[in-house]
Amino acid sequence: MSALFELRAVDVERDGKAVLHSIDAEIREAGVTALVGPSGSGKSTLLRLCNRLEVPSAGEVRYRGEPLDSFDARTLRRRVGMVFQRPTPFPGTVRENLLLADPEASEAAMEQALSRSAISADFLGRDATRLSGGEAQRVCLARTLLTSPEVVLMDEPTSSLDAEARELLEQLACGLTGDGLTVVWVTHDEGQVERIADQVLKLSEGRLVSGTGATR
Repeated sequence: MSALFELRAVDVERDGKAVLHSIDAEIREAGVTALVGPSGSGKSTLLRLCNRLEVPSAGEVRYRGEPLDSFDARTLRRRVGMVFQRPTPFPGTVRENLLLADPEASEAAMEQALSRSAISADFLGRDATRLSGGEAQRVCLARTLLTSPEVVLMDEPTSSLDAEARELLEQLACGLTGDGLTVVWVTHDEGQVERIADQVLKLSEGRLVSGTGATR
């Protein structure tokens, strides 16, 4: 299976402190790759490197064989979408939230994005700030899917959700891979890794300590 992202000798320093050290890793195309490790191990930083929300202090990140800094950042972030740890709906309706991602999106496209995120089209007129945590996170996923990304980066997206909402989001992520998307998911939950991951990259103190194939 081909590498979607390649990180070669990547260091990240922040405020004079090393966050990632000499990372050499590949993230495969297709399936779910889990980035795991304890808090502060550099998982989220590695994830954010993949759409240039972080940039390396040294080394290089490549996407589909091309240096990441050769891509226009806005274009890259439509191809490599992001769902953050806490739901981030903006004030306004669900429809208005989706239109922020694609102002020209049709009703049909918005309804399809919601359907892929297990949200009814009836939600389009609802106040996005009044949704439950699970609903809000799925609307954020729909907002990301509306740009037709090739990859979805998910930074501990279930950490603030209850068990039922967590299970649904895990199922949705695995379902997206059946549509040909690649999902990169940050977690410290070993049980979650066993449930969703096809590939596992483990970090500790900013270093990659293992990269193994895992099967659901």
